[in-house]
Amino acid sequence: MSGSDGTQSAPDDGSADDGTRPAASRGYLRKPIWTSSFAGSSALIVAPDLAFAAEAIPLPFGWALSSIDVVGGATVIGAVSAALLSAIWLIREKAKIEAENVELKVRLGDATTQIDRYDALIVDKDRRIIVWDGDDNSAVLLGDLPTEAGAPETRAAFLAFGRWLEAKSAALLENAVDLLRARGETFDVVIETQRGQLLEAQGRVSGGRAFVRFLALGDLRAELASLKAERDRLATTMETIQNVLDAIDQPFWVRQADGRLLWVNSAYAHAVEAVDGEDAVRRELELIGTHQRERIRMAATPDRPFADKLSTVVRGNRTIYDVVEARSTMGVAGMASDISDVEAVREELARTLRSHSETLDHLATAVAIFDREQRLQFYNQAFQKLFGLETPFLETRPGNAEFLERLRVDGKLPEQHSWRDWKDQMLAVYQSVEPQQNFWYLPDGRTLNVFATAHPQGGATWVFENLTEQVDLEQRYNTLVKVQGETIDHLAEAVCVFGADGRLKLSNPAFRVLWGIGEAEAQPGTHISTITRVCEPAYPEDDGWRNFSAIITSLDEERRSYSGRFDLKTGLILDYAVVPLPNAQTMLTFVNVTDGARVEKALTEKNDALRKADALKNDFVKHVSYELRTPLTNIIGFADLLRTETTGPLNPKQAEYVEHIATSSSVLLMIVNDILDLATVDAGIMTLERSEIDIAELLDEAASLMSDRLKEGDLTLAVDAPAHPGTFVADRQRVRQILSKLLSNAANFAPEGSQIQLRCRREAGDIVFSVSDQGPGIPAHMLQTIFSRFESHGSGGRRRGAGLGLSIVDSFVSLHDGRVEVDSVEGRGTTIICRLPAGSRLETVAAE
Repeated sequence: MSGSDGTQSAPDDGSADDGTRPAASRGYLRKPIWTSSFAGSSALIVAPDLAFAAEAIPLPFGWALSSIDVVGGATVIGAVSAALLSAIWLIREKAKIEAENVELKVRLGDATTQIDRYDALIVDKDRRIIVWDGDDNSAVLLGDLPTEAGAPETRAAFLAFGRWLEAKSAALLENAVDLLRARGETFDVVIETQRGQLLEAQGRVSGGRAFVRFLALGDLRAELASLKAERDRLATTMETIQNVLDAIDQPFWVRQADGRLLWVNSAYAHAVEAVDGEDAVRRELELIGTHQRERIRMAATPDRPFADKLSTVVRGNRTIYDVVEARSTMGVAGMASDISDVEAVREELARTLRSHSETLDHLATAVAIFDREQRLQFYNQAFQKLFGLETPFLETRPGNAEFLERLRVDGKLPEQHSWRDWKDQMLAVYQSVEPQQNFWYLPDGRTLNVFATAHPQGGATWVFENLTEQVDLEQRYNTLVKVQGETIDHLAEAVCVFGADGRLKLSNPAFRVLWGIGEAEAQPGTHISTITRVCEPAYPEDDGWRNFSAIITSLDEERRSYSGRFDLKTGLILDYAVVPLPNAQTMLTFVNVTDGARVEKALTEKNDALRKADALKNDFVKHVSYELRTPLTNIIGFADLLRTETTGPLNPKQAEYVEHIATSSSVLLMIVNDILDLATVDAGIMTLERSEIDIAELLDEAASLMSDRLKEGDLTLAVDAPAHPGTFVADRQRVRQILSKLLSNAANFAPEGSQIQLRCRREAGDIVFSVSDQGPGIPAHMLQTIFSRFESHGSGGRRRGAGLGLSIVDSFVSLHDGRVEVDSVEGRGTTIICRLPAGSRLETVAAE
């Protein structure tokens, strides 16, 4: 249909062009409008040009037309023709457009119906969809969620998930949406609103668009989702608990119902020396022993968990655990706390308390401890003994006030004018910060120093110190000081005491008289320099009071005693002593030894003279011994020569005399040899030629040497030695002499027909020789001198020698670093024991 302005108007079908129509349709409707306009414009342009043709054109019937009229008519005819052609074309196009419009309307209706059908299928009250087109941040929301879910209606509020979702769900959804739009990762999650409602969110990608669909779950699905969320929460909680348990240092374990390990923490794995918890579970490593696990299994019930202390070995060390294990129908969970240190501290505390109790119980000072209820908690024996209280009364744990009342009734407390005030004053210690001290003067004459100290946690400790003896001692001390003062004043020795500052503390009259000091100079407080000046004229320049002054006023940490003697110019000889006293004091004592020194000098001179005489005697004996050996050797030689047949026969009398000469000469030679041996020992020039000695051969040799001597006295020798005594290292000749002297001494005193015993044994690395006889024994007063030289002991001996035998034995045994012992009882015989080191060195030792 054409408008008044020559344009084609849109069909009035009730639909407006809201931009939803196809672009081709809109272009088609505008084309006729453009054509019509173009035709009109051409006519307007041509008409003015025709106006300039003024020439007329003749026509039939007498009509004459000018050129202008022809042009005008042609123009009109052209215009009408063009209009007709345009109208015909427009009519045909209109019919075609109307047909297309009808078809489009049909299609639009079908599409609208289909969209409504899809909207009905997709969008309902329990579902909402968010659509993002590509990277465009604008989103389209479709559908609605239930009101009880608490989801906002507006798009901006709905997309702010943190405002209406629980924080964890909001964070989960935002992260899932970001991954969906950025990477196309789909998701299906269950989220929870702030009102506690559960929703299912599904993310998908299709055609370059991202869709997120929110579904309100039904009862069964909601319950399933709730259970799933609860399971997730429980799994998260369990994981958190396991992480916490894995971080603690106490072993923790979970067991199945059959007792097999299900899970253990790192502390458990470390205790059983496993790599980790899984390794401990796989290898079924147990922390607690089988017997103790059985005990736990028998004791633990669902209503009453097991809790007790158990001991086990962890990594090689004995460990005490405080074990708690709870049991349920599904399994068992347990934890062990290492209380080894706590138990050690508890035991140490118990030992300390016992030690303190024992210590306090052995103290002579009475101690009583009251608890916070002021009842007796501890007392020692001194406390019970001090007040004479019965054990049954003390075991009832009487209160402090009751204890005081009991002492008052027994008359063991000081008499007080106001008993109540005094008792309240004594018991005020429980509210006092500072300790209290009081003196109790008991009716029986005893004096007690009472200390009461409150405890920070309550209670108090009472200490009763019996000062009776101390007071008595003080009185006695004061008396003693007076007595000592009087004693010092009456001593014959001069005594004075100086302090660390060098000032005089006390002195006696003998000191003033000895040094000629007046009472003014001897007053306490006088400095030693003053006394030095007074006494200086009496002593030599290099001795005396200058040295005393240096000793007394020195600052040496080690204070020592000094003593000595000096001669005064006055002719007196004094012995002095410097003695350090407590409190850095020093005492000087002086004794006049003039007469004693003179006597000592005379005795010393006499002793020197005696020593010189003894030396002359020894020299004389030594020289005479040497001089005697030559003629004795000649006599012995000629006597032996006379006994041989070469010199001719001797009559019996001559033979007897020659025999006596030979015997006497041998004895004399033995004496001379003994004297020479002792002289050699005294001179320190005797040497030992050590060698390995066969003990059996030595004993046989000693027995053979004594055979003639034993026959003279009708004696027998019994040798007692092991079957194989072995060897030892010593000087063979000297040991033979030792045994010979011992056997000779025994043979000299043994009764006729008796037996002499020679024993040998080993004791602790020593060779012990002993010789016993049945003689008269040695008197007790002579035992100290039996080893002295030229001393003949005892009586009744067959031969009286020079008294050198035992002296030589003692000297030779000492040279071998041994010792000699004598066991003798008068009337029961004598045993002499020689202990010689077995030795292992072959060397020469000189006598000292």
